[in-house]
Amino acid sequence: MSRADELADLAIVTGAQTGGRRERRRREIRDRLYETAIELFLEQGYERTTMDDIGNRADVARTTVFNHYPRKSEFLSEWGSRRRAKVAAALRQRHLDDQPIDVVLESYMQLMAELNEEHRAETRELMSAALAYDGSLNNPPLAGTLANYIRRAQKRGQVRAGVDPDQAGLMLAATYFATLTSWGDHDPPEFDLDRALNQAVELILRGLVD
Repeated sequence: MSRADELADLAIVTGAQTGGRRERRRREIRDRLYETAIELFLEQGYERTTMDDIGNRADVARTTVFNHYPRKSEFLSEWGSRRRAKVAAALRQRHLDDQPIDVVLESYMQLMAELNEEHRAETRELMSAALAYDGSLNNPPLAGTLANYIRRAQKRGQVRAGVDPDQAGLMLAATYFATLTSWGDHDPPEFDLDRALNQAVELILRGLVD
């Protein structure tokens, strides 16, 4: 996956205790702002929540909020980063990231499905906001993450040499977003998310390995 394994899976999903006291304090404030923002987005919606609301609830100055998150949409970027880091860390801990590409991609989507199902209300609110305000469909980071798995598998001879990993990663990411959006549009959902994502992976895998 690299980029130093996505900064060591976002310091194992921001339980980071590295650095000096000043850096730890900065991380604590950033985490508090993030958790407060997510809480408010769920309570009153992304659009209605202001940076002042976040600062007031977190009991910090308005300038502190902007120092850590210059734009409100950066909370959405952080939300996506933490989710990807959590799934990547789970893959690594279970030694699934070194398996054949079909196992890697199916496991990745299964873990994402479990995360979304566990936090359904959060997914419904923040995914729609991310698509509208965070540019998640324009060069999505998820596409890069998946492309790196495919690129590594290609070097091992598991993926056809003619496949463009970046294009394949983008196709998988776009399929993920489309499936997740459809799943979140109805309450209760009209289909099983895990099954739908893995069926999509199977279809794309045929083009990667055949």
